[in-house]
Amino acid sequence: MLNLVLFGPPGAGKGTQSELLIKKYELKHLSTGDILRGEIAAQTELGMKAKQLMDKGMLVGDDVVIGMIRNLLKEHSGAKGFIFDGFPRTNEQARALDELMMEVGSEITQMVALDVPEDELIVRLLARGKDSGRADDSNPEIIKNRIKQYHLKTAPVADYYNNQGKYHTISGIGTVEEIFSRICGQIDAVAK
Repeated sequence: MLNLVLFGPPGAGKGTQSELLIKKYELKHLSTGDILRGEIAAQTELGMKAKQLMDKGMLVGDDVVIGMIRNLLKEHSGAKGFIFDGFPRTNEQARALDELMMEVGSEITQMVALDVPEDELIVRLLARGKDSGRADDSNPEIIKNRIKQYHLKTAPVADYYNNQGKYHTISGIGTVEEIFSRICGQIDAVAK
């Protein structure tokens, strides 16, 4: 089973690359951002709580996110593998994910991190905000706070996977195809 954590700050291209990786490797996409936005659109209690935090550029609590992931792993137990996009965001979530994967008799194969300079991230997110109408992508201050939150809380997760020999950095600059080719090269090198 191929289980990937696609990692990087907001605007690094995780969603775009996830779509391509899902097709190539026949993976099930688990994007906590998409799941949360679905809850927000449905105006569930969870969705409204998440929206308040997301609008400020803050992270949603571990208990909620881990519960959603557990349910989805069980729901798709016959999948060839999973790609985790936007999760884990903390070391606590990474440890919980390892436990969840053990529950289903698997493990994380590797973490692929997209490296993109902050000024490029801001440009990408503002452009995405114009197209998508997402409030969290339309305000430069919220964007900067999201990037700051990533560096403070999420980036240390790289050390967690690096200590397991599963962390790999890929340049997130170039065409979609160039970046995809680099990611596939890394996945295929480890999968052999």
